[in-house]
Formats: sequence, C-alpha cells, structure tokens
Amino acid sequence: MSLSYTCGPVAALQSLEGVLGGAAIGTNVQPTAAAPWPRQALRAPLLLAADGAPLHEEAWFAGGPAQEVQEGHSEGIHWRRTADVLYGVIELHEDDPALSAAPFAGLPPLQAASELLYRRLFRLLQAQALPQLWRVWNYLARINESSHGLERYRQFNFGRHQALLAAQRDTGRQLPAACAIGVEDGPLSVAFLAGRTPLRPLENPRQVSAWQYPTQYGPRAPSFSRAALADVGHTEALFVSGTASIVGHETVHLGDVAAQCEETVRNIQCLVEQANRQARSAQPFSLAGLSHRAYVRHAEHARTVHDTLQPLLGGAPLVCVLSDICRADLLVEVESQALHPMASA
Repeated sequence: MSLSYTCGPVAALQSLEGVLGGAAIGTNVQPTAAAPWPRQALRAPLLLAADGAPLHEEAWFAGGPAQEVQEGHSEGIHWRRTADVLYGVIELHEDDPALSAAPFAGLPPLQAASELLYRRLFRLLQAQALPQLWRVWNYLARINESSHGLERYRQFNFGRHQALLAAQRDTGRQLPAACAIGVEDGPLSVAFLAGRTPLRPLENPRQVSAWQYPTQYGPRAPSFSRAALADVGHTEALFVSGTASIVGHETVHLGDVAAQCEETVRNIQCLVEQANRQARSAQPFSLAGLSHRAYVRHAEHARTVHDTLQPLLGGAPLVCVLSDICRADLLVEVESQALHPMASA
C-alpha cells in the first residue's frame, strides 16, 4: 500500500476514495462530529488565503490495490484504518464528567483531560494492533494562560507524560513528531497517524531534544521528537514537528518575527539533512519538496511571515494560520511534511 496527502476545495475532497481522515482550518469549520470521516477542526483564521478562501481542508488517504478501509468509534475517537495505518481524531472538553472520577479528580482540568485523552488513544492503538504512533496534532485553548498555578501548556505536557507512563511507553527517544498549538477556545483536540512499523525519530543537533528540556520549562518535559520518518508500504513519510526559533533550549530573536522565521527555516533544514542520512526513499527530501503550515501569533505579522518564509522554503506550499504558540515569546512556528515513494529493490 501507499499513503497519500492532498489539500483542496471541500467538494473535491469529499469524493476521494480511500480517505483515512484529515483536517479543516478556518473560522467557520463544521464541528468535528459532523465530518464524513475523522476530521480535525482547527477553528482559527486563515491568513493570506488564496482568493480569500474561508476554509482550507487536507486529507490523508490510502492507495494501492484493494485497500479496504475500516471505520469505527472508540471512547470518543473517530478512526479509520487499513491493514497498516490508522488515522484518528478525538476531542475532550475540560468539563467532561469522566474527569471528576479517579484518578483524575482534583487535577487541573486540562492536565486531567490530556492524560485521559492520551490513555484512550494508546488503548485504541493497542486494540487495533497498530501500536506505532507517528504524528500527532494537538490543539488546546488558551495555551499560554496560567491556572491552578501552572501554564496551560505545561499542564498539557504533564498529562501527556503521565499517560505515556501509564501505557508503559517510551518518554524519550521513541516519541512521535508532534505540535501543540493554542486556539482561542474549545475542547482539547488531537489528531494522529499511527501504524505497524516503528518510526525513526530525528533530533536536531542545534537544539536540545524537547524531552530533555530542563525543569524551567515545566515539571514534565514536552513528549515529542523534532521529526520522524515512517515507512508506510511503498511510501516513506517525513513528519517535521512544530519548529520555531529555538537554539539549544532558548528562544532567540525576541520580538523580531522575520529573524524568527529565518532561524526556524535553519532548524527545519537541519532536520531535512538528518532525515536524508536515514532516508530509504527514491529521492532526497528538501525544503522545496515539503508542504508547510505556519502558525502566526499576530495577524499583522502575516505578510512578513509569508514573504520571509516563501523564498527560504523554495516556493513550497505554505498555509498561514492565526494561532498561539507554546511559548509566549515565539511569534511563529512551522510544521512540515512530505511523502516519497520507496526506492525500488
């Protein structure tokens, strides 16, 4: 089989065969529960959208001969799968009644929601015998605000880490690529790709691995790899996690959005080079060959972000979204991905 990715008008995507799931971005996105397949709703404004389009939609789908797609619902997760790959979406509100029971009672609501959601995710992967988590998209409300004595992003990290421990999963070197982005309001929303083959995590020698961050960034370090490679049948996928202007473990170029864009691209380029050292596909990965999504903190920075990133990324597809980022001093974050056919034997 193979894995494919596309984006385009909603009507065109509705007719795709073999769809596993996807995402829709915009202020008027339909609720996740109303989607025809597992579709994560990112309710955030698009910036500089072509032709003023109010909605951007993306889809992952399975290719190859006779790919049977199965669909189901489990503990709030809407999922679709083939024999080798699964895509799922789950939303959990912080006032969900399940969070008032042990072992979550008394915890900060977002921390509890994060732990419960990830426990459910890991149970699904175990039950479906597709245990390898490759890529995760996390969206949470008011990410930089503090409550219960701790920033909400740090609460999320705490809950995710506890779920990894409860599932007896690695909290270090074998973590998926991921992003954690802030939206104005709404439930904790997580979409994920998982499969049968182990991922090959990638780290950036310019940066401290996120899972090794010092405690100044919270009582539990963020649980993700900087990037990851995954083999999906006849396809090799490169997933670059949300990447920003961080060197070592510190934010650089405070207040300068253009310089933060340039530093971000240097970090992505470093990860592309790391990927090409391990890649098995028929062609090398490149900045121009990736598709990119930029999360922009301030709408007035949109043109600067776009015009700075576009030439540095070689004119690759770029979608800009207004959203908050995991650190209050980061003005932009970029995530990237590409799928290549495997080299012939």
